Amino acid sequence: MRLTLSSAVLANRLITLQKVQNSKNSLQILDCILFEVKDGVLTLTASDKENEFKSAVQLDEADMDGRFAINSKTIIDAVKELPEQPITLEIDTTTYNVKIIFQNGDYNFTAQNADDFPQAQGVQEGCTSFKIPSEILADNISRTLFATANEEIRPVMNGVYFDLTPEFLAIVASDGHKLVRNKVFSIKNENKTAFILPKKPATLLKNSLPHDDSEVEIRFDDRNAEIIYSFGTLSCRLIEGRYPNYASVIPSNNPCQLNIDRRTLLGSLRRVLPFASESSQLIRLRLSMGQLEVSSEDIDFYTSAKETIVCDYASNPMSIGFKGSSLMEILSNLTSDEVTLELADPSRPCIILPVEQPEGQDILMLIMPMLLND
Repeated sequence: MRLTLSSAVLANRLITLQKVQNSKNSLQILDCILFEVKDGVLTLTASDKENEFKSAVQLDEADMDGRFAINSKTIIDAVKELPEQPITLEIDTTTYNVKIIFQNGDYNFTAQNADDFPQAQGVQEGCTSFKIPSEILADNISRTLFATANEEIRPVMNGVYFDLTPEFLAIVASDGHKLVRNKVFSIKNENKTAFILPKKPATLLKNSLPHDDSEVEIRFDDRNAEIIYSFGTLSCRLIEGRYPNYASVIPSNNPCQLNIDRRTLLGSLRRVLPFASESSQLIRLRLSMGQLEVSSEDIDFYTSAKETIVCDYASNPMSIGFKGSSLMEILSNLTSDEVTLELADPSRPCIILPVEQPEGQDILMLIMPMLLND
């Protein structure tokens, strides 16, 4: 078998696909990437048994159809440093000897029989499907992933929740201390349905989705999902279980509102947080007319810090505590110049909203308060 294609295209596809593989595999074949040639198209597949990532490449030349598997590290090390040029792969389909011919030389190594390569379980007929612009999906996954949990007791919290309703698609994540909820009003479904996308495939999508208006098709049933987009197809097992009622923890009556420059507040937190207790990371926000005082202290090491920032606040004075690193994560995952903090009292969650919402979307982030020892 002989096939020719661009070295840069092959290297880029292989490097992205390799990210689905685990560092240690119980099956040797899972260290490999599957090569399938049919009708002049090369389909590359990587798998960890729960997630399967496919990408197709149009070949410049192919003299026959066939399939074989190559260790991903071997093939990536062979092609990633090559300058852009056509390369030719010659495969002996009997011995699985591989020869890669490039401008100044060649590589020789051995492939494997592809018969043992696992096949992903596809979604069932009659599954739910919808389409979403790639940029919107990429932005929402990037904005949400940081809030997912790492829990053994409640594994449903370890993924990104897609809540498809007759009014909107909500993309949600929470670890019980912070919550992100993004509504996309252009995506809706006649019947309410939902799925929980695990963190690993969500991260793969975050790193490979193009930021353009191309469409992504998502198909899912009770156990599996397929995400089809310009790079290829990602098939994955979903997290099974019932996601908590996230809407019930979002307070609706928040009479105290503070508008502030996001970068100014983020900069203040970066300066003040190092002086907080390392274990609690408690940051105190003291709100008063027209200003916000950001402070921290560590009574064990006699350290403290305090800054005052000008802001738009006209409600009753209030002091409230938050975990500093969580508040910084929330502000870092928003992009608007200004944010609004909506509060009721020091014991209730704080809602953080971008002053400027993306068109056709509604972004909301929430952080639980910490007890202040006054």
